[in-house]
Amino acid sequence: DAAYVLEIIAGIDPFDNATIKASKYIPKGGYAQFLKKDGLRGKRLGVVRLYYNFGNDTFLHETFKLRLKTLRQRGAVLVDNLKIDNIDEIIAGQSEEIALNSEFKLSLNTYLKNLVASPVKSLADVIAFNKKHPKLEKIEYGQDVMVQAEKTNGIGKVEKQALLNLTRWSQNGFEKLMKRYKLDAVVTPFASFSSILAIGGYPGVSVPTGYEKGVPFGICFGGLKGSEPKLIEIAYSFEQATLIRKPPPLRKLDV
Repeated sequence: DAAYVLEIIAGIDPFDNATIKASKYIPKGGYAQFLKKDGLRGKRLGVVRLYYNFGNDTFLHETFKLRLKTLRQRGAVLVDNLKIDNIDEIIAGQSEEIALNSEFKLSLNTYLKNLVASPVKSLADVIAFNKKHPKLEKIEYGQDVMVQAEKTNGIGKVEKQALLNLTRWSQNGFEKLMKRYKLDAVVTPFASFSSILAIGGYPGVSVPTGYEKGVPFGICFGGLKGSEPKLIEIAYSFEQATLIRKPPPLRKLDV
């Protein structure tokens, strides 16, 4: 399903310059052709142990130990005990939050301003609308990110430096790791690696890998730009080897 959705949403949007650069990575024939049951065979996967610290949770420890074994059984080569050189700098830094807030406000305001018919025309309008309709908009979940973003004022010196930091961190961290060990992807638990992928604009895919007290948790495969075909092969092969996912129950929502 994810592969078919990606086929639909990938492409050039004349109103979004980022899609023009990204379009060069779209494979001819679409993404569904990479749904291969033997997609793990021969793939080199890096295991960054920092993200496998489950404390005293024996169930999670044993589950992911078993999943790594599955990857090996399906033909993947696991390169274990890896570390991103600048991971401490990335974790301690505030650049991702600075860039996120400023770009979020600019992009959302541009989108909303161009809507023909909408009760909101800016991020400030959205925040006010949520406050005015707290029950409808589930205000109990909060809107801290939007409130922080509204406080920003475009891309200034601080924001430009933050964006440069993200590029530098990505090149000297994740990209360096991938190239040094000739990896096809990194495999990590949950969505804990998503921030590392996000700051560099790298693709990632999460696949269900278990349930704890009825709540699903996943395993994430992340790669360099343009590696979506490899990631789909890896994720689909893992999914078919485990068949963990259970369709969620249908429940009537109170509106």
